[in-house]
Amino acid sequence: MSANDFPVQMLRRRFPALRSAGSCVFFDNAAGAQLPDGVIEAVRRHLIEHNVQRGGRYHRSQAVDAMIWHARRQVAALVNARRPEEIAFGMNATSFIRAVSLAIGQTLGQAAGQPAGERDEIIVTDLDHEANIATWLALQRMGGKIRWWRMREDGCLHSEDLRSVLGARTRLVACTLASNAIGTVVDVRAAAELAHAAGAEIFLDAVHYGPHGVIDVQAFDCDYLVCSGYKIFSPHMGFLWGRYEALVALPTFREDFIPDEPPGKLEAGTFIYENVAGMAAAVDYLAELGSMTGAGNPGASEGSPRERCRIAMTAIREYEQILSVALLRVLRACGADIYGIGDEGRVGERVPTVCFNIPSVHPAVVAQAAAAEGIGVRDGHMYSPRLMRRLGLSAESGAVRVSLAHYNTIDEIQRLGALLSWLRKSPASVLTPA
Repeated sequence: MSANDFPVQMLRRRFPALRSAGSCVFFDNAAGAQLPDGVIEAVRRHLIEHNVQRGGRYHRSQAVDAMIWHARRQVAALVNARRPEEIAFGMNATSFIRAVSLAIGQTLGQAAGQPAGERDEIIVTDLDHEANIATWLALQRMGGKIRWWRMREDGCLHSEDLRSVLGARTRLVACTLASNAIGTVVDVRAAAELAHAAGAEIFLDAVHYGPHGVIDVQAFDCDYLVCSGYKIFSPHMGFLWGRYEALVALPTFREDFIPDEPPGKLEAGTFIYENVAGMAAAVDYLAELGSMTGAGNPGASEGSPRERCRIAMTAIREYEQILSVALLRVLRACGADIYGIGDEGRVGERVPTVCFNIPSVHPAVVAQAAAAEGIGVRDGHMYSPRLMRRLGLSAESGAVRVSLAHYNTIDEIQRLGALLSWLRKSPASVLTPA
């Protein structure tokens, strides 16, 4: 694919925030993506027509029930779940990580057919967002023991290193699909095979990978997966996928009137229905994109929502690799220190999220200068302070992060490059952080 093959300008017109932003550039997509028009309309329509509680006998309440089950089927298609009951809705991925970790904490030392005390180890990584680390570290108060799958100097997690920390006491491996800071993609299928061979489960954080590639829980062979829908073009909400049998076995808090079965046992209280309606519409958007980008492929126009989402995410992945190459070239031309995979030939091993620093320029100065030029980037630790320290950076200042999405363009990257070149050549007197 070339950049001209992807209908980016047509797609940008689907995002009202991009139309209204004028010449502003949004490069902070890792913090949350913009919303296409169909998603905004779905939220608006729900609030006008169906802003009631579910579970009633009247029409509007029944429409909410129907919408939620439609959304479960939509998200099940997006992640290739075996059944919609494997999808639970809530506030965000972090809340689901906490819910599952607390449940796992009650089962530490247990595994099918094994005596208590045999499974008390949780494996975490130093590549992950802190939400998928600290939550598991808290299980040490419940008798859990933590082992670390360490990132190597190349910014990657290697499966052979996981092999060396797995053992007969491993209960679960928790890792990301892609780093929210340096963009590295993890070979989670290899990790799952190793975990299962050791008799353990695997929990995946798909929050950052979600808008950039095909999620396939069956191909990943994982046991749990969480995602925040607002990173995948929906409003603020999150969802959990779990292997049905694993969800049935989890001890969870629930009100007395909630059956002890998924998905209800995992949905504490009332979640935000209008945002779930928006998530269903976000899947519609991706399916439409699949139909658009898969011309000539029968699955693109006639296939299931799952097939059309797969085609869409494949096209997004290919286009974003072009953006990644352009961004890496711009950063190298500016003399930037790039953290993680910087080789253009290896962009297939990363998503278009790059952390970097300009020598002698504080990250906050770069972010502030970009903001003054209408370019939104982020600086700091990216909620991954352990990773920053591994990179030799302070958690306080961290790095600059540019995180792209499929509606970004080469021209926008060139604008950033011009700004960074100016900063690199500016006198020290203008490069003092506020």
